[in-house]
Amino acid sequence: MNENEQKTTRRRFLKNTTTSAAAVTLGLNLVSGPLIGTARGANEKIRVGFIGVGNRGSQLLAGFLKQDDMEVAALCDVYEPYLTRDRSKVDKKLLDSLGSRVPKMDETLGENVARYKDFRRLLDRKDIDAVVIATPDHWHAIMAIMACQAGKDVYVEKPLSVAVVEGRKMVEAAKRYNRVVQVGLHRRSSKSYAQAVADVQAGKIGKITVGRAYRISNMDPNGIGRCPDTTPPEGFDWDLWLGPRAKRPYKDNLAFYMFRWWEAYSSQMGNWGVHYLDAMRWILGQEAPISISAHGGRFAIDDDRTIPDTMEVIFELPSGVLLVFGQYEASGGDALAEGEIELRGTLGNLYCGSEGSAFNIVPSRGGQFQDPKPRIEPTEAKKIDGDLTVQHIRNFLDCVKSRVQTNCDMETGHRSTCFALLANIALATKSRIDWDPKNEKITNNKKANQLLEYKYRKPWTLG
Repeated sequence: MNENEQKTTRRRFLKNTTTSAAAVTLGLNLVSGPLIGTARGANEKIRVGFIGVGNRGSQLLAGFLKQDDMEVAALCDVYEPYLTRDRSKVDKKLLDSLGSRVPKMDETLGENVARYKDFRRLLDRKDIDAVVIATPDHWHAIMAIMACQAGKDVYVEKPLSVAVVEGRKMVEAAKRYNRVVQVGLHRRSSKSYAQAVADVQAGKIGKITVGRAYRISNMDPNGIGRCPDTTPPEGFDWDLWLGPRAKRPYKDNLAFYMFRWWEAYSSQMGNWGVHYLDAMRWILGQEAPISISAHGGRFAIDDDRTIPDTMEVIFELPSGVLLVFGQYEASGGDALAEGEIELRGTLGNLYCGSEGSAFNIVPSRGGQFQDPKPRIEPTEAKKIDGDLTVQHIRNFLDCVKSRVQTNCDMETGHRSTCFALLANIALATKSRIDWDPKNEKITNNKKANQLLEYKYRKPWTLG
């Protein structure tokens, strides 16, 4: 308690005490959301298991290792060199094709860190408090739900799921088992983005009608390449990697990192789009779109991908805003005047820098028949954020201890992931789809509704 709090008057103290008691009775927290279970001691170490320790998993592992109140209890991966943290044993073809995407694996871990190929054995451990899931996207739902059932708190990477129905079941599981969950949309832990939220919702740039963001990476001419079916690398369990998805032959440009270009396992809408769409809907205070249209295809890149190299999506929000996301992988150059997202208002435009590092507000001038003077003063924010992944991890661990809602809980992650998944459905069905966010149904296209879920390969289920 600080000095000012100690000087609180008796009347205010009694009022706050009464209010807090009522909140606890109702299961609420006045600052950070609903209480979940029992809070931990401030000095108690949280024992964490890591499922998937390849590229992103290794980045998260490094971020967690910076926290003094965390202990690595176990690692899990279906590729033995990643599990043993021995880069010298990584298949040369992977090193040649992926380069720095193959983790260095030079971190220092305790001697008692357990290693598992099968994530279910890790979840069986009663001495593990929380798990980090950084596997390919098609595994997120099964693993997160099973982790909740096993009494573990969960940090799960974005996108939350590859299907809308499984995402909703993940939300239900987190609630049913009273688990703390953080979805890896780490801009939610950005102080700069939080200030942008406050400024925009206070009306600083006027009525917003358009938001834009883009993923641009010129992959011409070879993209992810063309590879024949072949045998998996030594020490790699291909069948377990496939999990709930249909059995198929292995390719060298599929499983390791490049799964993001295969629609059965991920998409660039899910990989990149979900970050920007989550940030824009947060700033706007919006939950879900009401209609989605998409155009695109494999227009230029001759590779094995099953997702577009060029895609443009428009989301209409109920408040009267169009969000535009473009995935341009056959051209280069910036699409925005600056930053990673743009929100266009009647008084000015807001630009947020890379991963929320800073934001600028550029005044709008009056157009036809209007006063041409700038309508507001420009604003240039200073960089106030550090490493957003580390900040997001810190928030998760704090919430594991306090049992309050994280910056990006399961519901928040699910709603943002739905933007990306609905965009893919609109493109797949070549239609404008109308979305009922309350019932999570597409109201104008039966075929599109069938794509809200998929049939799992046996024996995998969502429980």
